[in-house]
Amino acid sequence: MNSLLFAMVVFAFVGSVTPGPVNLLATSTAVNHGIREASKHVVGASVAYAFVVFLSGSILHNLTTWLPKLELVMQSLGSAFLIYLAFKIFTAPVTSLQSTGFGRSGWWTGGLTQILNPKAWLVAMSGVSLYVIGQDNEFNALVLFTLVSLILCLIGVGVWAIIGRVLAKFLENHRKQRQFNRIMAALLVASVGLIWL
Repeated sequence: MNSLLFAMVVFAFVGSVTPGPVNLLATSTAVNHGIREASKHVVGASVAYAFVVFLSGSILHNLTTWLPKLELVMQSLGSAFLIYLAFKIFTAPVTSLQSTGFGRSGWWTGGLTQILNPKAWLVAMSGVSLYVIGQDNEFNALVLFTLVSLILCLIGVGVWAIIGRVLAKFLENHRKQRQFNRIMAALLVASVGLIWL
């Protein structure tokens, strides 16, 4: 079981710390609204990801028959939501970085972004197929993988929020902040494009 746990930890860490829409939003939220709002995003995204992992494991057998239709629906909804968020970031007014306007919905934005994130579903289903399906006690393995995923997602997305907070010191200049927001919005749209490739 120790080698299984280690494999789960490595897999969950790589899946959570690699660039993606949730991580980019964590960085952007930290830059523009501080670590408190970014922490809400991190927790919302992490809890939602744990839900995605558990749900994927609970119904993986049924998903295989629905997968082509479900994948297209998830990609479409996720893409539309992420493009909307990119637009909001791109057009966000440049204000003091201590502003607390847009971004108050950190819990919900983080959670919804993760639930609509095809990367989250694909990583969760991959992990479940590797570390849960076929184990002696699949339910215990699923609970363990869900907990590992939750903890590592908190760490992985949290790293991106901390990076954003560090960047905030360099973005007090309104011109640099506007450029940063536009770059983050472009990266978010690019991440949507990669979903469709």
